[in-house]
Amino acid sequence: MIKFEEKTLANGLKVIVHEDHATSMAVVNVLYKVGSRDEEETQTGFAHLFEHFMFEGSVHVPEFDTPLQNAGGENNAFTSTDITNYYDILPANNLETAFWLESDRMLSLAFDEESLNTQKNVVMEEFKEHYINQPYGDVWHKLTALAYTTHPYRWPVIGLTLDHIEQVQMESAKQFFYKYYRPNNAVLVVAGHVKAGEVFALAEKWFGEIPSGEPIVRNIPQEAPQTVPRLLEVTADVPVNAIYKAYKMCARNHADYHAADLLRDILSTGDSSRLYNELVKEQKLFSSVSAYMTESIDEGLFMIEGKLQEQVSMQQASDAIEAVLQNMVQVAIDETELTKVKNKIESYLLFGEVNILNRAMNLAFFEMLGHAGWANEELDKYRAVTAPQMQRVASEIFRPEVCNTLHYFAAAKN
Repeated sequence: MIKFEEKTLANGLKVIVHEDHATSMAVVNVLYKVGSRDEEETQTGFAHLFEHFMFEGSVHVPEFDTPLQNAGGENNAFTSTDITNYYDILPANNLETAFWLESDRMLSLAFDEESLNTQKNVVMEEFKEHYINQPYGDVWHKLTALAYTTHPYRWPVIGLTLDHIEQVQMESAKQFFYKYYRPNNAVLVVAGHVKAGEVFALAEKWFGEIPSGEPIVRNIPQEAPQTVPRLLEVTADVPVNAIYKAYKMCARNHADYHAADLLRDILSTGDSSRLYNELVKEQKLFSSVSAYMTESIDEGLFMIEGKLQEQVSMQQASDAIEAVLQNMVQVAIDETELTKVKNKIESYLLFGEVNILNRAMNLAFFEMLGHAGWANEELDKYRAVTAPQMQRVASEIFRPEVCNTLHYFAAAKN
């Protein structure tokens, strides 16, 4: 149970405080409700670029990292399809340093042309290293474009092309900032050796006078129901043949999400999981195989991917995966197996709560989804999942007509 207090400032900033006096540290986590789904098709990769740009100095602070490091702190950030999250970890007695830094860059960035160009080059190098020059690096580009025809999830967070990043102009950066990086589109969570009253006072002092942005009205195009399977085949200079299957699945807030997550665990967590046991260990069709899901606000994907052993055909590999999945549809899940994965989830959730950063990020994430208190309901939601529900969810996800398959062939070696 994560205990917390909350308050909303007049400018719309949601402030959440979790006290933990067993530590001498504090976490300041700022979540902005903006990700790659908020981008335009002609300007992708912007949210991720902006994550980098936010460290390039603000209106009163020329450099973000040094003052925080001098206060004994560290920081990082990440961008997803739906959010951009920044966090600072520092001794609690230096808490106000993080308030100063985070509030100043929420107030306004310095908007320096040289800094923007520096970060554009950093992101382009990242694009080249991880997506162009990396074996299988373009898989997510190809797979999302196959699975989504309308929704902005059809491009990866890094962006569609290098050109989109290279062509970002300062005026576009300013418009993006003043639309999305506003108090009314953010959640501030402070956790650790702090007192709620003092945190609320600091929030008012440092963030209270930052102007609220215009209300954000999203008009994100949604996917029409997929009615036929889709297949894409590519050949590239990669070590071995690989197969990727992406099934449409429910959104993160859907009542069936937790059942789907337990299905993923049964399929892919540990050496006793079904995919590993049947396709790697017993049939020896794959050198590796795994399942994972997107946790997206809108309709997501349930992914299966595997690297094929030599002499195994794509058809043979695909049929073997389908056999495992259809077994979950046709045969009721044993209560012992269900209890085992529930226990794993419980251990994972409880272990995660040991870390104050995890608690802070969870509170911010669930506030973004609807309410911070939902973080305390996760375990009960997993516990409430039944075997019949999982079988029904399996039948709804693992349908051929909502499957998007990528066959990735290794180019023949001379």
